[in-house]
Amino acid sequence: MSSWLDTVNWNSDGLVPAIAQDAKTGRILMMAWMNRESLQLSAERGEAVYWSRSRNQLWHKGETSGHIQKLHEIRLDCDEDVVVLQVEQLGGIACHTGRESCFYRVLKNGEWQTVEPVLKDPADIYR
Repeated sequence: MSSWLDTVNWNSDGLVPAIAQDAKTGRILMMAWMNRESLQLSAERGEAVYWSRSRNQLWHKGETSGHIQKLHEIRLDCDEDVVVLQVEQLGGIACHTGRESCFYRVLKNGEWQTVEPVLKDPADIYR
């Protein structure tokens, strides 16, 4: 019997891109990486767990900030190489910069412009 995890087309590093999307609004909150263990843990816990490439370890979203992502649904794309997590973002902040979304810059007139406010100073989030 094959595991649902075997269907995922993992990259050469054993990772798959994971897009976190607000389950109510559809807004893209962030993109991170997952390995087999983090995807399985996410499904089991009902909360997003990612793989931190910079720290080379599992990263339970919100473990230090309190901004946990409650998992509503996991979707796999047609090529089986990207997952979308439908989440409820506790605290309304997904980005380490203190913003709702990591996608807060827009290309205007050939320059990246910040178009969304900081909701909470990161110094107050990560103590």
